[in-house]
Amino acid sequence: MRFDEFQELRQRRLSASSSLLDAAETNVYRALAPMRPEPPTDVTTVHRCDLARAWLRRYELPEEWSGRAMVSRGVRHGLGVVFHWLRSVQGRLWLPGDVYPVYFELARSAGLAPASYPTLPAPALPNPPADHRPAYLLLANPSKPLGRYLSDAECAAVISWLRESPHRRLLIDSVYDLGAPFAAGTRRLLDTGRAVLLHSVTKGWLWPRTFGVVLLGPAQAGVAEALRADPPTSAQLRLADRLLTEHGDVPRQVADELAVRAERLLERLPDDVRAAIPTASRTCPGNYFFPVEIPAETLRREYGVLAVPVGVFGETSWSGSILTSLADAFGPARAVPR
Repeated sequence: MRFDEFQELRQRRLSASSSLLDAAETNVYRALAPMRPEPPTDVTTVHRCDLARAWLRRYELPEEWSGRAMVSRGVRHGLGVVFHWLRSVQGRLWLPGDVYPVYFELARSAGLAPASYPTLPAPALPNPPADHRPAYLLLANPSKPLGRYLSDAECAAVISWLRESPHRRLLIDSVYDLGAPFAAGTRRLLDTGRAVLLHSVTKGWLWPRTFGVVLLGPAQAGVAEALRADPPTSAQLRLADRLLTEHGDVPRQVADELAVRAERLLERLPDDVRAAIPTASRTCPGNYFFPVEIPAETLRREYGVLAVPVGVFGETSWSGSILTSLADAFGPARAVPR
């Protein structure tokens, strides 16, 4: 089922039953709209190099990496550039098949024929025969809808995967990481020297498709030139500067609000549904996706809970579903009119 098809079904289900618990809202920008900072009104000049250094300082990364920290318009834009470059060098690409369908849209529009691997109920890395071609594996940390960071054992498995061939590299989508510095697993993978990190202000500051950074490896000049040739607008750079300098605490505030919403969701779930959610997902900071080993239709019919069918996120053989904590029912209490 496509995302737009599910949204139509969701509205019909909610309209037909006022008692149904809506655990299927996925739009974080709509849910947290009051928390999004306003754009600046001034017209000062902001330089990409200054923003790259500010981003590195915020995430406690070496400032000497500034030549590799390429400014982009967000993770989608950065991936699009990387995918076009990968096509030009006849590279291979593996994408998580049950995370974000847009990954595949971007790859195919770049002329790639990506392979896939599952992340639900746990990541299962592909094991293709190594050859001379560049081979890139895209992973998200934290991963959605898995709703958690990679474990130490999973990071070790990824590093072993890299070591099987000198041509293997990683693409790490860190957009859901609301902390600073990045998670220990992400830093561990960066330390291999064989990872490209993609990040943006999309989730932490609630400004999608505006500003991001692609932190390249030391030998990816072709990607760097392509990103330099396709920069954000001056207005986007000014906004990014304001977010990083004047609103640096917003990601923490967003994480705190999401933690409250997650607690409210968990409190309202039947005991056996709550128990079916993995502990790592229930306790992951800033998480609002909760995988559960119960089909969406069973949740609706037997428990009165509206969940997201896992197929909305991509192809998968897993039979569970995804709960979210973004609906109004889990938000701030509304004042009652007198």
